[in-house]
Amino acid sequence: MEPRDTVHPDAPTPPTDPHPSGDPGPPAGVADRAVDGLGALAGSGVARMATTDVGVHKAKARSARLQRTAFVLGLVALALVARDVLAPGAPLPTPSVPASLTPYMLPIGLIVLLGLVMVVPLLGAGRSPHILYRPDELTMSFDDVRGSEGLVEEVTKTLNLFLAYRTFNEQMGGTPRKAILFEGPPGTGKTYMAKAMASEAGVPFLFVSSSAFQSMFYGQTNRKIRSYFKELRKHARREGGAIGFIEELDAIGGKRGSGSSHGEGVPGVVNELLIQLQSFEQTPWSVRMRAKVVEWINAWLPEGARLRKPSAPPANILVIGATNRMDDLDPALIRPGRFDRTIYFGLPGRAGRRDILDYYLGRKAHDTELDDPARRDTLAAMTAGYSPVMLEHLLDEALVWALRRGADRLSWNDVQQAKMTEEIGLAQPVEYTEAERRTIATHEAGHATVAWLVGRSRKLEVLTIVKRRDALGLLSHSETEERFTKTRTEVRAMIDIAFGGMVAEELFFGECSTGVASDLQAATLNACQMVGQLGMGTSLISVAAIEHQGGGIVGKVLSDEPSRAEVEAFLDDSKSSVTRMLDEHRHVVEALRDALLVRSELIGDEILEVIGRAVADPDILPANLRDRPRRPAWHVTSGGVGVTDHPADATGGRRDLRSD
Repeated sequence: MEPRDTVHPDAPTPPTDPHPSGDPGPPAGVADRAVDGLGALAGSGVARMATTDVGVHKAKARSARLQRTAFVLGLVALALVARDVLAPGAPLPTPSVPASLTPYMLPIGLIVLLGLVMVVPLLGAGRSPHILYRPDELTMSFDDVRGSEGLVEEVTKTLNLFLAYRTFNEQMGGTPRKAILFEGPPGTGKTYMAKAMASEAGVPFLFVSSSAFQSMFYGQTNRKIRSYFKELRKHARREGGAIGFIEELDAIGGKRGSGSSHGEGVPGVVNELLIQLQSFEQTPWSVRMRAKVVEWINAWLPEGARLRKPSAPPANILVIGATNRMDDLDPALIRPGRFDRTIYFGLPGRAGRRDILDYYLGRKAHDTELDDPARRDTLAAMTAGYSPVMLEHLLDEALVWALRRGADRLSWNDVQQAKMTEEIGLAQPVEYTEAERRTIATHEAGHATVAWLVGRSRKLEVLTIVKRRDALGLLSHSETEERFTKTRTEVRAMIDIAFGGMVAEELFFGECSTGVASDLQAATLNACQMVGQLGMGTSLISVAAIEHQGGGIVGKVLSDEPSRAEVEAFLDDSKSSVTRMLDEHRHVVEALRDALLVRSELIGDEILEVIGRAVADPDILPANLRDRPRRPAWHVTSGGVGVTDHPADATGGRRDLRSD
């Protein structure tokens, strides 16, 4: 047995060779840059340009440009010195036209001009249609992207991979992302995020719309795509990296197999796009020329003495595609290697909307009332389903309302008016007959009363009999808290609220009007969903899983006799329940009706104020305004908050319009 080496615990530890294989390793500067690059990849923010591969490339490219400029200027200086030495005082040569050609100059000029008119459009038809933005031309940053912290973090990681592409590849063996896809509804900030990425990266940003690639000349669409990627790679080699943004990618990246199958149709354009995203890219002209020279020299050299051909590394580009119709894209586009990562831009949640509102209110003149955190929280809750662009537009419209009243800053009431206008349209006052006005007011009061009684997670926002768009009157309501699911009781409450207008008309006038058409439509839809889709009936079978052409969930449910009978039972039971509720709370309906007849429109707390006064004192109104003596007020243990809006249908009825 060989003796083992022993080390005394107090003996000094011998220095460890960092490169035991004998390899001296990379130079210190390169090693430091690699460490900095890996640190940038692991960091939470955007890497500093000086520590990234893109920054090093830009510094080298700048130095090379200065050297080439100095070399050219040196040659010019040598030529001028040689002229002064060899031929002092000699004039510089200037071109001249022989006298014999002077009569032909005009015809020659016309021929050249005609040729240019014919050739230039053909040459220009294949040019890249992009718009180039330099880093200093983009003023936004990730600090301006609000309400999307998770998206910013993911995009920052992608950007750091782009900036430290060489370190990621050489030190970790990874392949950086070459293309990412931004998907989401319109107005969710896809283009804004791409601009912020280009600004933070400090590299050229080439923006192009998909429709700009289309051309009237055959073959020019594919040529434009090639030219675009050529320009993108040219800027990337010059600056160390470049970002390309293709807006509405689905316009040129649609699925193949439908429509044209040859030539320059959808398949031809998609094929060109696929090739440019992942294929052999053409090397620069200078590298190709040097390679030809080396190839000519190698033809005269023996096998072992031949020179190595120069090569150019792939250009560091990041392509960003944006679409709100990802399902229409060709599957080959969204596989790894093409668009490596898909990032979904959804509508912001309540906290995100609050952050966005804080950002935009900080830039717009507003009353101090809107600085109250409670007001801003309320506004964030009221704007569920709003995109960032819609939130900014809402505040801009509020400023317009402020100008209308002669103010120079927006107020809470201006925001309310702007929101109501955007969601349900401008007020269009019409002359109702007295009987029709009373019917509409009773109808909407019935909706509001039932919503107040059965809605336990919603708040009343607007109750009006002023005509807006097709709505003769409506009740607008929203969730008190942002929620994404509903219970059986809450769905049933929606059906009850839909019956509120119909039952109120029958109780006070003995019959209903055509205004119940869309109410019945909304009630039927909710009942069909309960029976055939949500498992809230007697059967757990989902008819939504049945695949057949024609009809949605309503058609599938009503075509089945047992399900149809169950839907009718739901509706009959709901109507009976609403009839009992409104008969017991006629005084509330009357109070809301009479308030509408006097003021035409109630907003927010004004609705609850009228209900509260009616509950506290059933005889608060004069006897001549009541249709019959009121019953004693029913004790309400909790102020339920309600739900429903009703625009008019073609026959003068109302359709459901929900703002949530």
